[in-house]
Amino acid sequence: MVQRVDRSLARAVQRVTATPLGRYQSAVLRIGVSATYLLFLLRELPNRRELYGPDGPWHWDMARRLLADNDAFTVLMWSDSAIWFEAVYALTLVSAGLLMVGWRTRATSVLFMVGVLSLQNRSIFMGDGGDNVIHLMAVYLVLTRCARVWSLDARREARNAVRVAEGGRPARDVVGPVLWALLGCVLLPATWADGLGGTWWLPALLWILWLGNGAWWALHRSSAAREPRVLLDVLANLAHNAALLVIMAEVCLIYATAGWYKIQGSRWQDGTALYYPLKLDYFSPWPGLSGLLASSALMVMVLTYVTVIVQVAFPFTLFNRKVKNVLLVFMIGEHAGIAVLLGLPFFSLAMIAADAVFLPTGFLVWLGGRVVRGRRALFSRARGGVGVPGPRRPDGDAREAPPHADGAGHTLVG
Repeated sequence: MVQRVDRSLARAVQRVTATPLGRYQSAVLRIGVSATYLLFLLRELPNRRELYGPDGPWHWDMARRLLADNDAFTVLMWSDSAIWFEAVYALTLVSAGLLMVGWRTRATSVLFMVGVLSLQNRSIFMGDGGDNVIHLMAVYLVLTRCARVWSLDARREARNAVRVAEGGRPARDVVGPVLWALLGCVLLPATWADGLGGTWWLPALLWILWLGNGAWWALHRSSAAREPRVLLDVLANLAHNAALLVIMAEVCLIYATAGWYKIQGSRWQDGTALYYPLKLDYFSPWPGLSGLLASSALMVMVLTYVTVIVQVAFPFTLFNRKVKNVLLVFMIGEHAGIAVLLGLPFFSLAMIAADAVFLPTGFLVWLGGRVVRGRRALFSRARGGVGVPGPRRPDGDAREAPPHADGAGHTLVG
């Protein structure tokens, strides 16, 4: 009995340290979170100065006084220049797009986190609950190896692996060291000038990532440093798996607290809570549809109770895969309904992206294969010819990197 427990524990430790778990789930989270914020920034492009910039009601001096009390971080406090604001906004928008496609994911995830924190902490009263989810996920994504699949980094690593297998040398990486040097040139004076906020964790995190990527690149260029490379790989896997666990716990906490707070409200208890937002003009982009739903007392009551039951029960369904998958369908449908009926698309997209960490791997692999086949069919029609299908892969042609590769694998700031 003791030996069996020891073997099980050894297998668990081996799995956690040797493999980044949830590769497809973390990739979907990366794509969903970055795409949501990218769409938000594009939609608010005409209003960016009023929301976060020099033309907003929450002007620069007020933000500076608030940040002096809460020690939050934002690079927008480095200068009150309109040019600086435009540069930060543009960099955040570009980093969101690059993170979505998985280009130099380790670097772009850091830039994305800095941009999200900078914009949101500049004007904390702008946004909804979806901003809080994006805020948290942007920090957690920095610690994950979310570019193992469905990314340009994974495709580049796969091509390098093919070259090595054929007896050649991997492509020389020039962009990585340049990015690493540029980020260091910004990080050093920012730390020296105390421009990283009043917290200890953000400067520590940024320096660990910068030094760790440099050490990773240097060790992978040396053929003799095998054990240090293995150690860094184990540390990266542990950080990824721990961050993924925290993300899952965070999502459960969001639903549990929302559900239990709803239970305490009298309108949720009598089944009429959904009626009131449907009658508010601010939350009625489709008045006819909202009015039709609000006119049915039975439908309002059913949706109100189902919302509470699903949110309260979801953390407990993680012990049963089938029940969990059923509730995931309900929750994704609920957020889709919120996006349409209440006019909160970015809140819904952020929550759906967070829910994706619980989606089954088989479904994600199947979905990836369908997307690849649809892309090939679209491109073949655009060229006016018939697409010739390539060799099938067991994972649905998901362009997965080899087991040793990662978005931050053998390339610097990848």
